[in-house]
Amino acid sequence: MAKTFLITGVSSGFGRALAEAALSDGHTVVGTVRNENDKQKFEALGAGVHAVILDVTNFEAIAPAVADVERRIGAIDVLVNNAGYGHEGILEESSIDELRRQFEVNVFGAVAMIQAVLPFMRKRRAGQILNVTSMGGFITMPGLSYYHGSKFALEGISETLGKEVNDLGIKVTAVEPGSFRTDWAGRSMVRAERSIADYDALIDPIRKRRMEMSGRQVGDPKKAAQAMLKLALSADPPAHLLLGSDAVRLVEDKMKLLQAEFDAWKSVSLSTDIA
Repeated sequence: MAKTFLITGVSSGFGRALAEAALSDGHTVVGTVRNENDKQKFEALGAGVHAVILDVTNFEAIAPAVADVERRIGAIDVLVNNAGYGHEGILEESSIDELRRQFEVNVFGAVAMIQAVLPFMRKRRAGQILNVTSMGGFITMPGLSYYHGSKFALEGISETLGKEVNDLGIKVTAVEPGSFRTDWAGRSMVRAERSIADYDALIDPIRKRRMEMSGRQVGDPKKAAQAMLKLALSADPPAHLLLGSDAVRLVEDKMKLLQAEFDAWKSVSLSTDIA
């Protein structure tokens, strides 16, 4: 059965790959883009393609845009919150404005999109929401505190939302990619200026390696798109879906470390109840 997808950020990366996969499978795709040039490029993909110029941080424009899609194109079956970017920078060297911007795009924009589609999905008692988070919503690496913070936040929101809407026929999945050959670590990443020498030995090699690996990551965006398409068509999707061998390995390692730490401090944890 053909579905209508609303995907944010379809100009490149996962959004573009998923849009192309869904179109090839006979679905209708509505994609958000940032400007007229991107709109024309996206709509050149052919029939079944609709581009909407929308900045996900323009919160007041989101609900009217979603309502217009429902009216002109049809019921939105699948919302994919894909738009986002990574901020790289030592916390002490990164400004509050940079933190605010990271959350506005990666968290607030996604929530605004969800709030706009939910009334329609709730009325139909049907719908799926895919929030593209990251393995960085589970694990952490130095220099990505703002990014990890935003993805941890979206993970918690996704999991909670899934419990709130499950009985209404709406399914929610946090999609957690590892390292893929997208522009995430390249032109899409915002890098804070370096200023504190005490962090040089830690962050400089990491930044250099991350830049060198851009375009050479293990993950294939087209294969990720097929996995997300399968997820979107599933009648019983999971609350979380890791994508990529590195994501599986690193998250499993983190879970083992957490369990070991919990066990080591269990007596202290249990000592705080009222006797």
